[in-house]
This record gives sequence, C-alpha cells and structure tokens, in this order.
Amino acid sequence: MKVVQVLPDLNGGGVERGTLEVAEALVAAGHTSLVISAGGAMVAELEAAGSRHIQCDLGRKSLLTLRHIGAIRQWLKQEKPDIIHLRSRMPAWIVWLAWRGLPDSARPHLVTTVHGLYSVSWYSEIMCKGERVIAVSDTVKAYIAQNYPQTDLQRVVRIFRGVDQDAFPFGYKASETWCEAWFTQYPQLRGKVVLTLPGRLTRLKGHHVFIDLIHRMKAQGIDVCGLIVGGEDPKRKAYAQELVAKVEALGLVDDVIFTGARKDIKEIYSISDVVLSLSTKPESFGRTVLESLRLGIPTVGYDHGGVGEILSEIFPQGRVALNDESALDDTVRRILEESSVPLASNAFTRKTMLDKTLAVYQELVQPFKSQGER
Repeated sequence: MKVVQVLPDLNGGGVERGTLEVAEALVAAGHTSLVISAGGAMVAELEAAGSRHIQCDLGRKSLLTLRHIGAIRQWLKQEKPDIIHLRSRMPAWIVWLAWRGLPDSARPHLVTTVHGLYSVSWYSEIMCKGERVIAVSDTVKAYIAQNYPQTDLQRVVRIFRGVDQDAFPFGYKASETWCEAWFTQYPQLRGKVVLTLPGRLTRLKGHHVFIDLIHRMKAQGIDVCGLIVGGEDPKRKAYAQELVAKVEALGLVDDVIFTGARKDIKEIYSISDVVLSLSTKPESFGRTVLESLRLGIPTVGYDHGGVGEILSEIFPQGRVALNDESALDDTVRRILEESSVPLASNAFTRKTMLDKTLAVYQELVQPFKSQGER
C-alpha cells in the first residue's frame, strides 16, 4: 500500500507522535509511507524511519490556504496513493476538496481520525467524511453519534490510542544519576509525598484544583509537595501568572513547583507518589494517564471522557466524580495510606493501535471477497 497521512505540522504532540508511529509501522510492514505537513522538529525522525515528507502548510486557517487545492489534486493524480488519512480539520478540508474533484476511479480511499471532542460545527464535520472514521475512544464514538447523527456508524471504527510498553515499562525507576540531578535542582522534594499534575498551563487542566488539593493536604498534616509539569502557553501568560500568584497567596512557594516543559516525564512519573488528571473538560483519550499507569504509578482523575475509560480498565480506584473536592481528597489519601498501585496491563498498547489501524487500510484496499466468491 501507499499511504499518505496529512496534519498541520510535526512539532510534537499526541497526534504528531501517532502519525510517526503509524508511518514507522507502515514502512516496517513493507508499505510506502508519506506525510504532508508544514514541517517541524519531528521531520528528521520521520524520514530516518523510512517515510517521505512533503512540506506544505495546509493547517493555516486562512482563505489563502484554499490556493493549495489544485496543487494537492494534481499531486494525488501523480502519486496515486491507495489511502489518504486526514488527522486535522483544516488540512482535511483542503485535501477533501482536492480529492472530491478527482474522478471516482482516481480517488484514493479516505480515512479520517477524530482525535478530539471538537466544537460542534460544519467545520468539524469534515472529520466524519472518511470512508472509515477512526474514533480514538468510546467517548469520541459517542460524541460522533450524538453530534453528527448523519454519520453512518458502520463506518466508525473505535481504535484506542496506545502507549509503547517498551517506552513505558512497568515498574520503571529513574536512574541514580537522574535522581541525583533532580534532587539537586529541587531539594525541597526530598522525603516528601510527591503529587504530579502533567499538562500545559491552560485553564481546563485543573491547576487551581490541584493547588487547592496541596493546600488542604498540608493543612491535614501531610508532608506533600506538588509538581506542575508543563509548558506555559504563550497565548495564556496571564493564566500562568494567576497560578503563581495563587501559590504565593496560599504560602505554598516551597510546596508547589512549576517545572515548565520537560522531556523526562517518564522519570518524573517514576518518582511521583500519585499522578493526577483534573481536566474539567472530558478528554478524548488521556495519554498522560495511560503513561503513568503503564509504569505502575497510582493515578487519580475525573471519571469522564477517555480518562474515565482508561481508569475503569486499569485502576478503577483512581476514579473521582467531576469537581468533587471531598472525594478527591479521600481518594488521594486512601491511595497513599493503602499504598495502592495499578497492576500491569495489556490494555491500550501501541501495538494493538497500529495493528488495527493498518487493518483498516488493508480492508479498504483489499476488501473481503463477496460471499459468492469465497
């Protein structure tokens, strides 16, 4: 098969990582893999694994982006891919308009993935136009059914995102060298109960709830320290300042640490006593929750969206009703007192995700013979 994946850029993130993983799996299986994007830091990794990158900025939300439709249509005529897989709304519109202008016999098969719980609109509806629509969780499949009832659910395939078990091995411990450097940088963490909230500094991630949790636990005499691990959103500097001001006002300067963006998240999980997910808006999947659980780290999160699905499967004692502060306190305290830990699990693996994705491609390119031909 020749498969083309399309997304805005390759500058990091869950969608981008998933694109590279599928590309690598295609090449490993002997297929041809191409990716169209505006480029980015992950292009070198993509190409090193055997895929071809075509640089084209289809993600810019501007009428000028429409000028690419003709060029993409011509490119599709020349390349003749078997599958084109659309992973983001603006590029999906451009490619779909180009694809629709081709004769039926010249059109590649069209696959889309609904990665998020997008705002419901005609603009988002494009992600439901694939011959196969991949939903990354049951939450996303229900979102499609409820908000886009005209979508034939026979075309919707639920394929959970997955985490590589080798990249996040159960029972992993950070090296002594890493720990020494870490505690040199953050000496106030030594001997403390460490609670960690990963995620960029955006309001929906529940940072205020996390800070309040640390404050209440300190008041209860628990020697706890909170880690907020995530980069500051350039568009939301005021929010970051608001969080720092709150920490200062509550007298938690030595008890809540803003690490900024970090690449050693696996090591940070491994020295955490509890990892939290406090997003007030349901997430389509919840990759960070799965990463920490995969390592065997107790994880607590609101029981909704993809996070609720993952916790239900791997660590149900970590589920908390949305915005229930009392239940949050009780759950974290109980896990600490009982030393509850998740068990090793084969749910939500990267291999399963990749096998099922390639099977979707294969089924479109080489459909099962009709009953009479069997």
